[in-house]
Amino acid sequence: MYNYRNYLLFSFLKKNIMQEGTVKFFNDAKGFGFITIKETGNEIFVHTSNLVDDIRENDKVSFKVEQGQKGLIATNVRRM
Repeated sequence: MYNYRNYLLFSFLKKNIMQEGTVKFFNDAKGFGFITIKETGNEIFVHTSNLVDDIRENDKVSFKVEQGQKGLIATNVRRM
């Protein structure tokens, strides 16, 4: 779903290609979770298909931000 707030956040984050954050929640069984973006404090969705490394709650990670079908998603997610 597209909205102006997501557009502004995406535009801001895209300027800084790789982002850093902390895994707030990740469910291995369901294959998804959320990362808190260090620079903004916003949460972003992450799917298991976009992981480079296995992640767990409270892991520090780096990632790229992309626009998905339902909003912003974290891709190329790596543990730091």
